[in-house]
Amino acid sequence: MSPEKKVAEFISFLPILAYDGSSMKRVDAAGVLDMAMSGTTATLLARRWESALLVNVDNDTLRRLMADKKAMDALMSMEGFRNLNQEIQVIINKSEAVMKTKKEANDKEISAKEKKEMTEAEKEYKSLRKQIQEKLIKFATRIPVFMYLTDYRESTLRDVITQLEPGLFKKVTGLGVKDFEVLVSLGVFNSGLMNDAVYKFKRYEDSSLSYTGINKHEGEAIGLYDTVLSVEDARQVYENVPS
Repeated sequence: MSPEKKVAEFISFLPILAYDGSSMKRVDAAGVLDMAMSGTTATLLARRWESALLVNVDNDTLRRLMADKKAMDALMSMEGFRNLNQEIQVIINKSEAVMKTKKEANDKEISAKEKKEMTEAEKEYKSLRKQIQEKLIKFATRIPVFMYLTDYRESTLRDVITQLEPGLFKKVTGLGVKDFEVLVSLGVFNSGLMNDAVYKFKRYEDSSLSYTGINKHEGEAIGLYDTVLSVEDARQVYENVPS
């Protein structure tokens, strides 16, 4: 019996769950073997890069974004972001109006008409916020493709993007380095979770890089999103492996 069939039999009685960055998911036999080899599964890795937590779309971040003409021009030049300015204005204006109405409702009774208007406004700005979030996530999912195509593993991803492979990054993502730096400075990307996602990608990639038994990157430091850690420190931080 193959290892995968043995694992499948075992987990049919004792299911294994894993956190994909936003929720718990059941892992199949192939995924369990993947995790044993690389610490994660292809499915969980993909979901981690599709997590809504990777990007920030709260009102404060959107205000900073809208106030920066370069950042707005950069995003609006990309497919799907053409009406970004109007969308952000609607989100901020309507979310603040809803908050104000809800606060007033604590002090006085609001009419049925006001309740209906508030509900409709809330649905609209939440829908627009989710759309912007999904568009930014779509951009983020191109980053693993960029990492796969570059061989710089000891440098931070930000340095690889901005200093070592800017041309490749532009081809893969459609975003120029200066525009990327502006978005980073405005806090659009969640750096803590990006570090974790980059580590998980490189950990998963290690198994394919060393399938011949030779790992030319063995012992090297690991460049994450905006920091560099030794292999031991990275495993301690992201896999809870004791030093």
